[in-house]
Amino acid sequence: MYAAVVTVTIDEGKDSEAQQMLKDVVIPMVKGSAGFVAGYWLAPQGDKGWSIAMFDTEDNARAAAPPEGMRPPGAPVVVDHVEFREVIASA
Repeated sequence: MYAAVVTVTIDEGKDSEAQQMLKDVVIPMVKGSAGFVAGYWLAPQGDKGWSIAMFDTEDNARAAAPPEGMRPPGAPVVVDHVEFREVIASA
């Protein structure tokens, strides 16, 4: 199993808009991705948000993850950093 770890910056004053887009667009899209296992979106701190999405293979994790620097059309966030890690244990 592989994790896609994504860090975003949320536009100032757009927290509620970002969370609504997360619920309406991002989560359904990620859940529908090939090989999706589980996803976790962490509460933002300041203007930073994090997510960890688990996939069955590294290829599926890479295919589902957004590219660094991406700002989806109309989105109040920009993708800062994306990395992929093999999951070596879970509970």
